[in-house]
Amino acid sequence: MTKLILEPSRWLTLALLSAAATSLHAEQWPAPIKAVEARGAEIVGRFDAPGGMQGFAAKYNGQGMALYLMPDGKHVLLGTLLDEQGADLSEAPLEQLVYQPMAKQMWARMEKSHWVGDGKDDAPRVVYVFSDPNCPYCTLFWKQSRPWVEAGKVQLRHIMVGIIREDSEAKAATILAAKSPEQALNEHESAGQSSTLAPLKTIPPHIQKQLDSNLELMNELGGQATPAIFYLDKDWRLQQQQGAPRPDALKAIMGE
Repeated sequence: MTKLILEPSRWLTLALLSAAATSLHAEQWPAPIKAVEARGAEIVGRFDAPGGMQGFAAKYNGQGMALYLMPDGKHVLLGTLLDEQGADLSEAPLEQLVYQPMAKQMWARMEKSHWVGDGKDDAPRVVYVFSDPNCPYCTLFWKQSRPWVEAGKVQLRHIMVGIIREDSEAKAATILAAKSPEQALNEHESAGQSSTLAPLKTIPPHIQKQLDSNLELMNELGGQATPAIFYLDKDWRLQQQQGAPRPDALKAIMGE
């Protein structure tokens, strides 16, 4: 026997949605699926489901969500589907249809962002980190990463933002506008509290555009504070670490 276990969330307060609600978009979806879409979800694909149901994968607030259209075609259940052994039947479809494409898309966007490299360009591992020049935990992570960076195993790519203090953005602009942003960043981080990095008095429009774009990307990725660290795990899933990591998390970030 297959059991449907509904995960608690504000989305699941209405486990059963009426087919009466419709959406102006994605006309190819059945009416109950359109009703979910009308509530803000992005429907990304279908998958096989047991019991005469149809499975649909969706994204909501950056998270995967499984939808199960009932055999009557008029109602939909939202949640995690388990079989009689307790195996999660929703995990694999969401991984394939939501998380893998999302990881590739977000990684590609970070690659194209305005970052400052720290480490060899041919390092076998890349880690992205949203950094604020006034962030002491960014400095701590910079110091934590030295063994891997200096050994040529990891390249950190600092996506500069300015969110902590009034002069953070101007200091980030100083780094981005430097003749060698890499040198400016490393001198600043290695000095720690003794850093003499001065805020740029006037931020050029193209640098301001870079900073605005970096902050927008950080928000879209769900970064709440700096350092916001993003890396790919051994299964090539996009992972996030908020703040300076503990030793075990640090090893995972660095690929060990």
